[in-house]
Amino acid sequence: MLHIRDMALPVRIASSALADDGAITTAGDFHQWFSQCVEKDESQVTRIPFSELSGWRFEEQTGNLVHHTGKFFSVRGLQVRTENRPVTEWSQPIINQPEIGILGILVKEFDGILHCLMQSKMEPGNCNRVQLSPTVQATRSNYTGVHRGSAVPYLDYFLDAEPRHVLADVLQSEQGSWFYRKRNRNIIVEATGDVEVLDGFCWLSVGQLHDLLTVDDLINMDARTVLSCLPFSGVGLCAIFPFDAEPLRSGLIRSISEDQGTLHTSSQIRSWITDSRVREDVETKLVDLTGVEGWHRSEDRISHETGTFFDVMAVDVQAGNREVLSWTQPMIESRNLGVVAFLIKRIRGVVHALVNARVEPGYLDVVELAPTVQCTPENYTHLPPEARPPLLDEVLSAPPDLIHFDTVLSEEGGRFFHTRNRYVIVEVPPDRDIEAPNDFRWMTLHQLAGLMQHSHYVNIQARSLITCLHSLLREPKRAAG
Repeated sequence: MLHIRDMALPVRIASSALADDGAITTAGDFHQWFSQCVEKDESQVTRIPFSELSGWRFEEQTGNLVHHTGKFFSVRGLQVRTENRPVTEWSQPIINQPEIGILGILVKEFDGILHCLMQSKMEPGNCNRVQLSPTVQATRSNYTGVHRGSAVPYLDYFLDAEPRHVLADVLQSEQGSWFYRKRNRNIIVEATGDVEVLDGFCWLSVGQLHDLLTVDDLINMDARTVLSCLPFSGVGLCAIFPFDAEPLRSGLIRSISEDQGTLHTSSQIRSWITDSRVREDVETKLVDLTGVEGWHRSEDRISHETGTFFDVMAVDVQAGNREVLSWTQPMIESRNLGVVAFLIKRIRGVVHALVNARVEPGYLDVVELAPTVQCTPENYTHLPPEARPPLLDEVLSAPPDLIHFDTVLSEEGGRFFHTRNRYVIVEVPPDRDIEAPNDFRWMTLHQLAGLMQHSHYVNIQARSLITCLHSLLREPKRAAG
């Protein structure tokens, strides 16, 4: 057996990802435990008209939807102007949440295998109520007690972490189409002493989490983004974990090995991103919600006149196992299922993913790297044909034998109501060329991992898909549901 404790961190992470099972919890134990968590959840989430919101109000002069404390978040209007796009000007509602939350996973070794402490957590926007979340998932308003609720478990591990125990720590963006410059602290801390496992928490290896990604709506968005920040790249990994008989897995381990070849150098990629940010002329301005054109407010929702995009609506929440037992709040509800996809290709034996330098109005730095395809297809029915995302049809028409990952996963359940995307990974045969516009580039996983050590480079949808890509290092199998 490998002496994991003496190895570099990337090797420890890869070893945990490839372990057949966890040292603490078997797959069967997990599903029994999680089923019990779901059964114990007595929460009820009900759609309500805006007039039944408690603590929230539409400001008389601006029409903005705000909380009486001035904390949490508000729903405002955003005006956008850009050039060189099929649609050059629009306005929309957007969530403004300036405070930075904490998304944290506590990890610890058991029998030489790195494990993550995960939480079964109810969120009002989850289509199935309870999903698997990070150890800590809390806004600043939550963990500073603005809601007057109970304390957030395990929070001190992250607020008081010694630097030598921090495996990853970076501010990452949230959805740039629905949040205005929103960021959360993604942090992973390794525990060395005993950790009490509270009710609703469970230790799982990285490999077990990767297996669970194949279950629809199980691992939540916050867990996926933190997992993507694990330093899952290093030198010589393909020599330690050879998969020579399996071309895809061999290509993936080469992709996270920093000593393997890349189509573009990392300096070329950084220059391309910088150039994209300079060339994109995008003006955004927060405006009053009453000034948003094409959107109309009824008793229970704010909707676009075409019936597409998303709605702003409200819910009443009765939750028996949260820091606060009941509350009301506004949420965003997507109208249709989205598609989030990577095209991948083995280039000289190394898996590369096709990424898009994408403009979204809520980004702090104009452009972030996104998946090959990130859209809701129905949103383009009333737009000119040139607005249809490049390569969408390539993904939708992919034959089954080239689709290596295909799972419907939920977006953040604290702000988005029943909002889900189909996450897809499609392989392009090595002998086939893909014609992609200039705002696309082929990148390896270790190049993406390097960029994710910094803020505002890789968007949240791409980070979720990177976690899904890492899961393909596992032997192909479906987790029991």
